[in-house]
Amino acid sequence: MARKTMIEAIRDAMDVMMGRDDDVVVFGEDVGFFGGVFRATQGLQAKYGTRRCFDTPISELGIVGVAVGMAAYGLRPCVEIQFADYMYPAYDQIVSEAARLRYRSNGQFTCPLVVRMPTGGGIFGGQTHSQSPEALFTHVCGLKTVVPSNPADAKGLLIAAIEDPDPVIFLEPKRLYNGPFDGHHDRPVTPWSNHELGEVPEGHYVVPLGTSAIRREGSALTILAYGSMVHVAMTAAAETGVDAEIIDLRTLLPLDLHAIQASVRKTGRCVIVHEATLTSGFGAELSALVQETCFYHLEAPVVRVAGWDTPYPHAQEWDYFPGPGRVGRALLETMAA
Repeated sequence: MARKTMIEAIRDAMDVMMGRDDDVVVFGEDVGFFGGVFRATQGLQAKYGTRRCFDTPISELGIVGVAVGMAAYGLRPCVEIQFADYMYPAYDQIVSEAARLRYRSNGQFTCPLVVRMPTGGGIFGGQTHSQSPEALFTHVCGLKTVVPSNPADAKGLLIAAIEDPDPVIFLEPKRLYNGPFDGHHDRPVTPWSNHELGEVPEGHYVVPLGTSAIRREGSALTILAYGSMVHVAMTAAAETGVDAEIIDLRTLLPLDLHAIQASVRKTGRCVIVHEATLTSGFGAELSALVQETCFYHLEAPVVRVAGWDTPYPHAQEWDYFPGPGRVGRALLETMAA
């Protein structure tokens, strides 16, 4: 074990895979010499050379388009989109090419591609550096979507993603890059802050895609969360005293529906928490699945707590996404229903 931040764990995952497999290549804007805007790739170019870790032009479409071609011909590209907000020019390549290649070619070609993206708010990045677009990917057949909540999972999930034969969208909560936080909206975490580190196993290991984790056991209510909202949910449950079971989804697709069903059928209540906009967010899919598969076990309506239905408000960032207060009220109201 070693104590690492999420940034260090992600870098370690790429380092491990580049050392094990010469077909793994890492590239993106400022990824090579500079080490990325958040330093996730720092030192990889010096260690593996400019053919394995390199900078690209400022063209997200070009980054992913080149990566799709590389993957089709046997390489395993792990590319970085500097912020998830910048992925829209590349969306056509992700959806129309990467996600479809296996099916369009009847299995003659696959696309073992990972697209890493810093996601979410909490760093005062404003509207163009704070979006949470996970629902745009979970809607697309052929993609896997991953959102880690801690350094150990980030490393194991990224290794699993790089080894996967199909394209994986790997969303990294910026708010967690330099360590966990206590969930409070009035204590912002920036990428340059110094915070408690997480225990991360050394060397190669995987956290299988499609498996969730129970972060807190309980019997009165189930909370479904992922990424930074896992920490918010933990704080809300502790401060309200609600005996909540908290499931960290880890991968949104493939989804660990079995674990969700087992928990909700035990507790009879469900609160879903995510940072992204409420309307058509991934929480709507979770709510539908709980309703469809656990209806006769529910003792109260499924509740969603999410970001506002508005463009990201820089001046009101810490009110925009759910904090322990908003989540705590939802827990108490659900228990009283």
